Amino acid sequence: MAGWYELSKSSDGQFRFVLKAGNSEIILNSELYKSLDAARNGIASVQKNAADAARYEKKEASNGKAYFTLKAANHQVIGTSQMYASADSRDAGIASVQNNGATVTIKESL
Repeated sequence: MAGWYELSKSSDGQFRFVLKAGNSEIILNSELYKSLDAARNGIASVQKNAADAARYEKKEASNGKAYFTLKAANHQVIGTSQMYASADSRDAGIASVQNNGATVTIKESL
Protein backbone atom coordinates (compact mmCIF):
# COMPACT_ATOMS: atom_id res chain seq x y z
CA MET A 1 0.00 0.00 0.00
CA ALA A 2 1.27 3.44 -0.89
CA GLY A 3 1.91 6.20 1.60
CA TRP A 4 0.10 9.53 1.93
CA TYR A 5 0.31 12.98 3.45
CA GLU A 6 -1.93 14.13 6.27
CA LEU A 7 -2.38 17.88 6.42
CA SER A 8 -3.83 19.36 9.60
CA LYS A 9 -4.31 22.57 11.54
CA SER A 10 -2.69 22.91 14.96
CA SER A 11 -4.41 24.34 18.03
CA ASP A 12 -2.71 27.72 17.48
CA GLY A 13 -4.04 28.02 13.91
CA GLN A 14 -0.87 27.01 12.09
CA PHE A 15 -0.61 24.13 9.63
CA ARG A 16 1.56 21.02 9.50
CA PHE A 17 1.78 17.78 7.60
CA VAL A 18 3.09 14.31 8.18
CA LEU A 19 4.07 11.71 5.62
CA LYS A 20 2.78 8.25 6.47
CA ALA A 21 3.97 4.94 5.05
CA GLY A 22 1.48 2.37 3.77
CA ASN A 23 1.36 0.79 7.25
CA SER A 24 0.12 4.14 8.69
CA GLU A 25 3.40 4.85 10.52
CA ILE A 26 4.55 8.49 10.47
CA ILE A 27 7.87 8.65 8.63
CA LEU A 28 8.34 12.44 8.29
CA ASN A 29 7.05 15.45 10.26
CA SER A 30 6.94 18.99 8.90
CA GLU A 31 7.56 22.25 10.65
CA LEU A 32 4.63 24.54 11.47
CA TYR A 33 3.47 26.80 8.65
CA LYS A 34 1.55 30.05 9.07
CA SER A 35 -0.65 29.43 6.01
CA LEU A 36 -2.31 26.50 4.34
CA ASP A 37 -0.63 27.39 1.03
CA ALA A 38 2.81 27.32 2.69
CA ALA A 39 2.09 23.84 4.10
CA ARG A 40 1.00 22.65 0.65
CA ASN A 41 4.23 24.08 -0.78
CA GLY A 42 6.10 22.08 1.88
CA ILE A 43 4.41 18.89 0.67
CA ALA A 44 5.37 19.77 -2.92
CA SER A 45 8.97 20.22 -1.77
CA VAL A 46 9.01 16.78 -0.14
CA GLN A 47 7.52 15.27 -3.30
CA LYS A 48 10.29 16.91 -5.34
CA ASN A 49 13.22 16.11 -3.03
CA ALA A 50 12.36 12.78 -1.35
CA ALA A 51 13.98 10.53 -3.97
CA ASP A 52 17.36 12.33 -3.83
CA ALA A 53 19.68 10.66 -1.29
CA ALA A 54 21.81 13.83 -1.16
CA ARG A 55 18.88 15.73 0.42
CA TYR A 56 19.04 13.70 3.66
CA GLU A 57 21.15 14.63 6.63
CA LYS A 58 21.76 11.77 9.06
CA LYS A 59 21.97 12.96 12.66
CA GLU A 60 22.30 11.73 16.21
CA ALA A 61 20.44 13.30 19.12
CA SER A 62 22.11 14.05 22.46
CA ASN A 63 20.50 10.88 23.87
CA GLY A 64 22.22 8.75 21.23
CA LYS A 65 19.10 8.15 19.13
CA ALA A 66 19.46 8.37 15.35
CA TYR A 67 17.24 10.56 13.17
CA PHE A 68 17.33 12.43 9.87
CA THR A 69 16.22 15.62 8.23
CA LEU A 70 15.13 16.12 4.64
CA LYS A 71 16.35 19.35 3.10
CA ALA A 72 15.35 21.28 0.00
CA ALA A 73 17.86 22.41 -2.62
CA ASN A 74 18.32 25.66 -0.65
CA HIS A 75 19.34 23.57 2.41
CA GLN A 76 16.18 24.49 4.34
CA VAL A 77 14.78 21.64 6.44
CA ILE A 78 11.41 20.50 5.10
CA GLY A 79 10.91 17.49 7.34
CA THR A 80 12.29 15.64 10.34
CA SER A 81 12.02 11.97 11.20
CA GLN A 82 11.19 10.30 14.47
CA MET A 83 13.97 9.09 16.74
CA TYR A 84 15.32 5.63 15.92
CA ALA A 85 17.12 3.16 18.17
CA SER A 86 19.83 2.49 15.58
CA ALA A 87 21.46 3.91 12.46
CA ASP A 88 20.12 0.94 10.48
CA SER A 89 16.55 1.77 11.54
CA ARG A 90 17.13 5.41 10.59
CA ASP A 91 18.42 4.36 7.17
CA ALA A 92 15.31 2.21 6.68
CA GLY A 93 13.24 5.31 7.54
CA ILE A 94 15.07 7.29 4.85
CA ALA A 95 14.35 4.51 2.34
CA SER A 96 10.68 4.65 3.31
CA VAL A 97 10.51 8.41 2.71
CA GLN A 98 12.28 7.91 -0.62
CA ASN A 99 9.68 5.28 -1.58
CA ASN A 100 6.59 7.13 -0.31
CA GLY A 101 7.49 10.81 -0.72
CA ALA A 102 6.33 11.16 -4.31
CA THR A 103 2.74 10.20 -3.46
CA VAL A 104 0.09 12.69 -4.52
CA THR A 105 -2.44 11.45 -1.96
CA ILE A 106 -3.16 14.17 0.58
CA LYS A 107 -5.71 13.71 3.35
CA GLU A 108 -6.79 16.99 4.92
CA SER A 109 -8.28 17.34 8.40
CA LEU A 110 -8.60 21.09 8.72
